[in-house]
Amino acid sequence: MEHLTDEAAMDLAVAAALEGVRGANPLVGAVLTAPDGQLLAVGRHRGAGTLHAEADALAAWAALRETDPQAAAVDPAACTLHVTLEPCDHTGRTGPCTGAVRAAGIGRLVYAVADPTGTSGGGAQTLRAAGLDVSGPTGHAGSLALTDRWRRARATGRPFVTAHLAQSLDGCAAAADGTSQWITSPASRAHAHAVRGRVDAIVVGTGTVLADDPRLTARDDDGSLASVQPVPVVMGHRRIPAGAALRGHPALAAGEEPLHLRSHDPAEVLAAIAAHPGPWPHGRGGCEHLLIEGGPTVLAAWIAADLVDELHVYTAPTFLGAGLPAVSGLAVDTLAHAVRWTPDSAEGGPVRPLGPDTWTHLRPATAAGKE
Repeated sequence: MEHLTDEAAMDLAVAAALEGVRGANPLVGAVLTAPDGQLLAVGRHRGAGTLHAEADALAAWAALRETDPQAAAVDPAACTLHVTLEPCDHTGRTGPCTGAVRAAGIGRLVYAVADPTGTSGGGAQTLRAAGLDVSGPTGHAGSLALTDRWRRARATGRPFVTAHLAQSLDGCAAAADGTSQWITSPASRAHAHAVRGRVDAIVVGTGTVLADDPRLTARDDDGSLASVQPVPVVMGHRRIPAGAALRGHPALAAGEEPLHLRSHDPAEVLAAIAAHPGPWPHGRGGCEHLLIEGGPTVLAAWIAADLVDELHVYTAPTFLGAGLPAVSGLAVDTLAHAVRWTPDSAEGGPVRPLGPDTWTHLRPATAAGKE
């Protein structure tokens, strides 16, 4: 059996957390060890409404104890639960993690990063008051990098921002005549629709509305409308045509106008979305996850403002020559001013095939590993 130090256990918890997807909920992993450091269970958070990482690890251990006499003999009061993020102390879609830890009789907790989300945090103090030996925040580097952009979004009261980019091998989003459907394969589009299905809103510019007339819906693999639909948001000053496809978006009530924010400033748009009452599709208090789908100048503006927390890039094995660039307008005049990104291992990344295409998962390099 594997015997782990606290540091090694936290490394394993980070690896487990990275099996999840980024978004409104943080990536969290948990590892339970015996008094001698023997690995007992690993858990992770799989998304909104599912068990949190702590409860997932404890459930795995409970199942193991039913079939393994050696595991059943381990005293939980002598065990350590290692968690990448401070356990929550509130009831949402699931019960508080502090309650699950106490109910399991765990005697020691080590957590890497403090939870910044107000009523969702505070779990460490509750567990200390209940008599547990609690260590943290330890500042574990991998755990800090795991949630750096999510914590930044929470600290500034804004949604977590994902961006989407479909392009050719030579970086074009459309051919020279403007045709763009479809550069990427059905597999890439299915993945993109899955991402749409987990966000609260999608932002496009008026230029995209006029040129492509997008529906901005989320669809299942069979092409039918997904049960949860993001709210369409348009930024820019030009009018949305009366016959625009997104006017019939399933997230809008009959006769309801799409949310049109007459600004080219991403910070202004983000503030307006954050203040908007909704309703948002995932039933939270506000918009907590936003998807930017372009076009090229809109995407460049959000990247330049350092407001993109993760980037999905779908690259088709195609050259378009004198096509239209996928990103246009970044003020980069020398290599030293390049906007750099780093591979993101979450969601099976950072690079994997989607049909004939390549999917690359990235996050801002300037934020990686920083507090």
